[in-house]
Amino acid sequence: MRIIFMGTPDFAVPALRALADAGHDIVAVYSQPPRPAGRGKKPRKSAVHEAADELGLEVRTPASLKPDEEKTAFAALNADVAVVAAYGLILNQAILDAPKHGCLNIHASLLPRWRGAAPVQRAILAGDPATGITIMQMERGLDTGPMLTHAATLADHKSAGELTAELAEIGASLICDTLDALDGLEATPQNEADATYAEKIDKAEARLDFSQTAEQVERAVRAFNPVPGAFFEHDGERFKVLAAEISGRSGDTGAVLDDALTIACGKGAIRPTRIQRAGKGAMDTAELLRGYPIPAGTKLE
Repeated sequence: MRIIFMGTPDFAVPALRALADAGHDIVAVYSQPPRPAGRGKKPRKSAVHEAADELGLEVRTPASLKPDEEKTAFAALNADVAVVAAYGLILNQAILDAPKHGCLNIHASLLPRWRGAAPVQRAILAGDPATGITIMQMERGLDTGPMLTHAATLADHKSAGELTAELAEIGASLICDTLDALDGLEATPQNEADATYAEKIDKAEARLDFSQTAEQVERAVRAFNPVPGAFFEHDGERFKVLAAEISGRSGDTGAVLDDALTIACGKGAIRPTRIQRAGKGAMDTAELLRGYPIPAGTKLE
C-alpha cells in the first residue's frame, strides 16, 4: 500500500520500521519539527525523523497542517492510507479525507477507555490490570473514531516506560496485520458510556502524596517512570523514586519507619528500591542510604 506515516516519539518508531519491513511503499513521513534539546539547545530531530532518515524516507516537518499548501501537498501524495502514531498535531478534515482509506491511529489503550494524551500513565494510576492497543479510524473528535482491531496486554507491575515500549511493539505488529486485512474489516463504533479521558500529565502530580494508600503511591512511582519522575523532598532536596515495593507496616503519614526508608502511607507503607538524588545517577536505595542515611522518624514531604 502507499502509506503516509505520521509520528514523532520513540513509541512510533517500531510501527514505522515494521511497515517498511513489510514492503509497504511509505511515500512520506510526517513528524514534529526539530526542537532545541540538550545543554547547547541545538535543534534535535524526533525519534521518528531519525528512523526515517535511516530508512531513506522523505520526511516532512510542518509546524501546522492548516495552511492550504500543506493540505494540497498531503493530498498530492495519493496515499492509500495514513498511519498515525503519537504525531502531536491535530489533523483537519481535509487531511483525514485525503487518503483512500483515511487515517488510522495506533492508540495506546483499549478504547473507549483512556482517550487522550496520557493513556499509559492513566491506566497505571487507575490500577487497570490490563491495557493494550487499538487501531481506530480517525475522525475530528479526540480518539472517538470507530475501532478496527485491538490487542491487550497486562499492565500490572510495569512502569510507564516498560509498558509504553511493549505497547509500541504490539502496535507495530497490529497495524501490519490490520492493513493486510483492511478490505475485510468492519469498523465498530465506540460505546460513549464507557469512555474515559486520559488527561495530560501535570508535573505537579509527580510529587508523591503519602496520604494515599501504599498501592496508590506505588502506582504513581510506576506511572511517572521515566518522566516526569515521582519524587519526595527532604532537607530541601528532591529525591526521585524510580521503583518501590509495598510494605504491610503502618505509621504516621509520611514518616520513615526504619533505616531501610520504609515510608508510612495513609494505609500501609512503601519502600523505595531504586532512587535518584538531584544531579546524581540512579542507584539502589540501600546504596544511597550508606552514604546519605535518612533515619527512622524523619518526616517526608
